[in-house]
Amino acid sequence: MIKTSLSAGTLALAALAAAGSALPSASAQIRAPMVQANAESAPVGYASMNGGTTGGAGGATVTVGNAADFVRYATSASPYVIRVNGTITLSGMQDVASNKTIIGVGTSGRVTGGGLDLDSVRNVVIRNLTFTGAGDDAINVQDGSTNIWIDHNDLSNARDGLIDIKRGSDFVTVSWNRLHHQDKSMLLGHSDGNASQDTGKLRVTYVHNWLDGTTQRHPRVRFANPVHVFNNYYVNNSGYGAASTENAGVLVENNYFENVEEPTSIQEGSSDPGNIRAVGNHLVNSGTPVTRNPGAVKAVPYPYTAEAGGAVKATVTAGAGVGRI
Repeated sequence: MIKTSLSAGTLALAALAAAGSALPSASAQIRAPMVQANAESAPVGYASMNGGTTGGAGGATVTVGNAADFVRYATSASPYVIRVNGTITLSGMQDVASNKTIIGVGTSGRVTGGGLDLDSVRNVVIRNLTFTGAGDDAINVQDGSTNIWIDHNDLSNARDGLIDIKRGSDFVTVSWNRLHHQDKSMLLGHSDGNASQDTGKLRVTYVHNWLDGTTQRHPRVRFANPVHVFNNYYVNNSGYGAASTENAGVLVENNYFENVEEPTSIQEGSSDPGNIRAVGNHLVNSGTPVTRNPGAVKAVPYPYTAEAGGAVKATVTAGAGVGRI
């Protein structure tokens, strides 16, 4: 799934393993270090399920360079592929309607001042954009939104979070993004008191992201099980890497941790602890990942191919961020 060079036989083996194994890692084919494709034409992981995530495919393609045009197409009831060529300056959280692809042109697409709000929507793709200086979140996914793919973006300097997913949202993939110059990075589940809406939801795949000197929440998970965190590059994260709380189940698999004292955490703030299974991670000048009740982390429900942890740094730094699709 991750490597475009996979044969049909390899994909079939991965699918058979996923169907027949009780352990999450058994659904993966582990590959030795190699050059890896970094621009999938469709999402890996959860956003490939539940009917898939295609964004505005089938609708008209438009190119925008100012906020007025961007808002007009982003809020339309019709499907659109919206190409962003220039800087879109927003004053707050801007709603995005269902069935949209929002994609930057080359390295020129930028969103500043505000962020994108995906509220009770379905089938949205956000790719190849630079987000900086948001007055709240850079990207907020909430209120039961499903089938969201956030891919190949550069995100920094938001007042709150960079990519927050909450309130019963589901079937999301966050891939190939570079996050930097930020404290709170990626929240998954906003409140210890929201179990009724979040339990059985908030299923997210985090893959091939570059967590570049950000402090915490990579991600910070409540309730969801399983959340899949694999093949990400963590470097100089002064708080912690991935956290599981409120009985969540998180598979932390084949990541590369460099200068990260606390790669994983099972308790943050006043939240009750969560569960973590950690396998195949590569550690450079980093602490030992903390685990808890690894058998409680459910099996990942899709086939995938995980690159060996030691190769992840080279792959991610060569492929994450804008201008690489």
